Amino acid sequence: MAAPRDNVTLLFKLYCLAVMTVTAAAYTIALRYTRTSDKELYFSTTAVCITEVIKLLLSVGILAKETGSLGRFKASLRENVLGSPKELLKLSVPSLVYAVQNNMAFLALSNLDAAVYQVTYQLKIPCTALCTVLMLNRTLSKLQWVSVFMLCAGVTLVQWKPAQATKVVVEQNPLLGFGAIAIAVLCSGFAGVYFEKVLKSSDTSLWVRNIQMYLSGIIVTLVGVYLSDGAEIKEKGFFCGYTYYVWFVIFLASVGGLYTSVVVKYTDNIMKGFSAAAAIVLSTIASVMLFGLQITFTFALGTLLVCVSIYLYGLPRQDTTSIQQGETASKERVIGV
Repeated sequence: MAAPRDNVTLLFKLYCLAVMTVTAAAYTIALRYTRTSDKELYFSTTAVCITEVIKLLLSVGILAKETGSLGRFKASLRENVLGSPKELLKLSVPSLVYAVQNNMAFLALSNLDAAVYQVTYQLKIPCTALCTVLMLNRTLSKLQWVSVFMLCAGVTLVQWKPAQATKVVVEQNPLLGFGAIAIAVLCSGFAGVYFEKVLKSSDTSLWVRNIQMYLSGIIVTLVGVYLSDGAEIKEKGFFCGYTYYVWFVIFLASVGGLYTSVVVKYTDNIMKGFSAAAAIVLSTIASVMLFGLQITFTFALGTLLVCVSIYLYGLPRQDTTSIQQGETASKERVIGV
């Protein structure tokens, strides 16, 4: 009797992964189009802020449908949001850590060559796997570790762009750059796995957790808006440069964000990384047809590595989507590593 239910669960997970992958690829393509076609560029910081607002509104709507009545919906908000400041603070951690990650990534890119940045930043993939083992008491087989590092290499090759000679001399501090990229990689792994742990450590609704996180996310992004572009926004307006295409990009980012949380809830952050890698490959292939991008040997090799790594990671194995507890799990983790 359990087999049909297991099949339905598997199909649901595959559906969520597929939607996340396609949405992420479409978002990348649409974002590239808006950055190359619009006469007046919009502020990316305001777009991120609006995306958080839309994700919050969508989560509120889904929670209202999930509770089934206005009374239960109000009670849920009162109990889990308005009446739970500790839970709000708990879910503000990923937002703050992601903000640090984005700033460190920008600092690293300013102090490292683009090629070095591309390679080192992909270390966030094995870092996420390591955080999964340490923070969630899970085990990964040797084959799974191989597939994780293979994915890291594949994504690096897919995104590889040879450095171009330039006469402009840019003063860089490699030591500062490597320090910043190390912090960014650690933040990426920690924030994703922390959110997964919060989601799976209680029976609280996924949409309640999303609301809690997006509320803090809006505050963090608003601070970023006015720290980064405050003066220009006062002059040109919050919605400067917005077109229908920009709103479409924001919509894709919002839907993709919701499906990402579903993927983390019902699979794990490592699978999210594989899905993101597949989206990079898919968007690049689409760019060949839409923007005339040339396929290179490194891209073809990287795509092959991504596909093989996804296959290897998906081979039958011990379930890694639930949090293991106790001394036995800790011992198994040591053996698995």
